[in-house]
This record gives sequence, C-alpha cells and structure tokens, in this order.
Amino acid sequence: MQEVLKIIIGIIVLTLGIPIGNILAKNTQEELKDGRKWFFLLILISFIGAVLSLAFREDALLFTFLFIAIVTSRSLGKEKIKEKAKKISKKSSKKRRK
Repeated sequence: MQEVLKIIIGIIVLTLGIPIGNILAKNTQEELKDGRKWFFLLILISFIGAVLSLAFREDALLFTFLFIAIVTSRSLGKEKIKEKAKKISKKSSKKRRK
C-alpha cells in the first residue's frame, strides 16, 4: 500500500512540472534563447538518469530526473510554439499586403 501511495504522490508531483515549466518559459525567455543547447543536454542527462534509476529501482531519483526533464522540455516547448506563431503571423501579414 505504501508503494502505491508513493507512486501516486510522484505522479501528482510530475504533473505539477507542466505548469511550472510553462511559468518558467514565460518568465525566462532570454535564457532560453541563449542556453538552448544546454537545455537539450539537461533533458538528455535527465532521461538517462531516469532510465538508470529505474534499473536500480530508486523511485526518488526516478521521479526527480523525470521532473527535471518535464520542466525543461515544457520550457523549450513553449519557445517552439511562440516561434511557429510568429512565422505564421508573418506569413499571413505578407498575404494581406499582396
């Protein structure tokens, strides 16, 4: 029963990573542009750490690495969405001018 409770709490904390990543992306736009490659490296290391902690059955480390990966990927995902929206708006404004 305790193991199930730990997993449920871990899943709840992981889902909190989504809005936290969105908030960080909104408030730290300059850092996201400058350190994009480092964020990708951080995501990669987090996923490798999550797989290793899953193999060694360390739940706390697994959820920690997954939380870092979720927050970082959500931050980068917001940046990509904003870039696509800017491209679409530029294309539509060019069409209107013609």
